[in-house]
Amino acid sequence: MRGPHNILRLIRTGATFERTGAMAAVLDAVDAPVRLRLAARVLGWPFRWLGYRGDPSLPPITRAITALGPAYIKFGQILSTRADVVGPELAGQLRMLQDRLPPFPTHVAKEAVALELRAPVDQLFSEFSEPVAAASIAQVHRARVRETGREVAVKVVRPGIGPAFKRDIDAFHFGARLIEILSPSTRRLRPRDVVRHFEQTVTGEQDLRLEAAAASEFAENTARDTGFQVPLPHWTLSSRRVLTADWAEGLPMGDRDALIAAGHDVTDLARRVIQLFLSHALRDGFFHADMHHGNLKVAANGNIIAYDFGIMGEIDDYTRRVYAQIIYGFIQRDYRMVARVHFEAGYVPRDRDEAAFARALRAVGEPIFGADASRISMANLLSYLFEVTERFGMPTRTELILLQRTMVVVEGVARSLDPQLNIWEAAKPVVSDYIKAGVGPKAALTDLTHVAQTVGRFGPLLPAIVEQMLWERAHPEEARLTLIQPRPALPLWLVTVLALAAGTGIGLALA
Repeated sequence: MRGPHNILRLIRTGATFERTGAMAAVLDAVDAPVRLRLAARVLGWPFRWLGYRGDPSLPPITRAITALGPAYIKFGQILSTRADVVGPELAGQLRMLQDRLPPFPTHVAKEAVALELRAPVDQLFSEFSEPVAAASIAQVHRARVRETGREVAVKVVRPGIGPAFKRDIDAFHFGARLIEILSPSTRRLRPRDVVRHFEQTVTGEQDLRLEAAAASEFAENTARDTGFQVPLPHWTLSSRRVLTADWAEGLPMGDRDALIAAGHDVTDLARRVIQLFLSHALRDGFFHADMHHGNLKVAANGNIIAYDFGIMGEIDDYTRRVYAQIIYGFIQRDYRMVARVHFEAGYVPRDRDEAAFARALRAVGEPIFGADASRISMANLLSYLFEVTERFGMPTRTELILLQRTMVVVEGVARSLDPQLNIWEAAKPVVSDYIKAGVGPKAALTDLTHVAQTVGRFGPLLPAIVEQMLWERAHPEEARLTLIQPRPALPLWLVTVLALAAGTGIGLALA
């Protein structure tokens, strides 16, 4: 329940942030208004003694979040992708947040596997290791399938994690509502929507069947991507709380020195990380939305291996085209084009001045493009862009947030490999190819084919629709007396065109 009883949980949260020194750091990072600062101090300072002490060796914010437990760790990770909400500085700190939870006992994991897969672990696996990784929702064991001898990774959801998350999520909902009341200006950033997104994400991550499905779809989409690898799920050894997938060996993407020592070209890896992400987002509309260092490795042959598909992003064709045109406009330094796309997509209210918006975008882009390669940053562009869009009354676009924030995370990964990487030069060929394929004449023809096919699927219904409309036109008085109200009066010529298009659509579909 999301009632006032959650104040007790918020007090414990505030007390922990106060005790660890994180409260002041967070309030300064988000430039919190006076009323919000006062409320935070009321929830924290008098009850400081109730707060968890945390690990003194950690920075204040990380120390507070890890002390509060799994839900807070996961929420911190997701907020690290929302620089528009918490600010770029705090988002950067949260991106450093790592899962620091101790693993649960192996015998508990084996019991869960046996219960979920309805067979003893020794019957299913000839080997089953101690935990090799422990995260906020699940932990991973290395194992070997007894029947095939294949080496696999077995992911097991933490016992009791569902109720624990639910209690904390209820408190998050209450806190988000309180923030909107105390600071109305935050409503543009939709804090309650952020919490709802978090709830949906966490709920989805606890059902490992969904992650297996995401991994399977992602693998199909990227099968022809040179130098990219996705461990495939083993469906017969997976369930709601257990996911078994291929074991893929590689060096951590975050260990630059080890990659260089192994003979890998880190500059090429950095460029490929950027280009692969953009290809998945623009070409497929389905992308890995948690591409931080911990979920990426490099195989001995140089392949980039992606793991953990609990958080995936999806965007429709129209949004992909809009996003590509915005990026391409910035790459070309065509700020009028970027402004026009924003207005045409409805991202900026129509009553605003398009020319003034274009000039504001120029003020965002030119300082970045005038910098050397090491300072050209998508993260900086987005942080400046948020300031401009707020000034022009543009609300937060929830369908773009995950895409934009993942781009920032991917940039961080690429920069750690090659600090001198020119992000725009790496992105340009992918975006340019998509623009050519997705916005030109070929794309228009594809769109028309899809329209015809859609109309074609309704072909069997069109004769009845035409007959009914003709009868209503010929007998208006009787139509008004029937129990079924007359249909909205579509122009007869439009219905006729649709009927003809149906036949065309069926022909194209069969061609």
